[in-house]
Amino acid sequence: MTLEGHTAFVSGAGRNIGRAIAIALAESGCNVVVNGYTDPAACEAVAGELEQRGVRALTVIGDVGDAGDVRRMAAEALGAFGTVDVVVNNAAIRPRQPLLEMSEDDWHRVMAVDLHAAFYTTKAFVPGMVERGWGRIISFTGMNAIAGHGGRSHVSTAKHGVWGFTKSLAIELGPSGITANAISPGPINTTRDDPEFAKHIKSQVERVPVRRLGESEDIAALCVFLASPQAGFICGQMIASNGGMTT
Repeated sequence: MTLEGHTAFVSGAGRNIGRAIAIALAESGCNVVVNGYTDPAACEAVAGELEQRGVRALTVIGDVGDAGDVRRMAAEALGAFGTVDVVVNNAAIRPRQPLLEMSEDDWHRVMAVDLHAAFYTTKAFVPGMVERGWGRIISFTGMNAIAGHGGRSHVSTAKHGVWGFTKSLAIELGPSGITANAISPGPINTTRDDPEFAKHIKSQVERVPVRRLGESEDIAALCVFLASPQAGFICGQMIASNGGMTT
């Protein structure tokens, strides 16, 4: 599979799954726009890794949950590359907050990053995809879009929304040569700021039929396939990569 001649925008690309996706895309020949918000240095480091693989990389720092920031970053990306025909909506926040402790600001912040961002980035880059008759939109849902989760009602609501958005995009944009799909990862061995996360994620191994945690590279490989020309007949799907936890 090759993505030479294409350019991807990857949100939340400074570490973990986003970084792995950016690297895998670069190894397939794709130029990459590396987005991050809280750690510009990490994003610059990822961009350097991509350039070592012989592709062009651009770092754009901004909040994908803010429509104005997305418009600015899209203008920078399009100014540098001319086109962006692969959009990967990876960035997300997943705070654990019981409903009765959740403020309106808490709710709206999760909606902005986990749901509205997919709308903002799609609106920003789809016009060029329609003009060229080719494009890929890949968004992330996760187990939160398969079942409700106590203490994360805002996250589950947002991720269910991303799934609905993806299905609608597939119908609307498919005739223009654009596919829209979602990836639903299971427990992935990533690094988080929450010190309890490592303990929690390791406890999930027994629930996974293949008896291991997923790695960021597992998700990145699926993402590259969905972005490739070979995946052109896959559209409007939510593909679970979770070691058999759901069937």
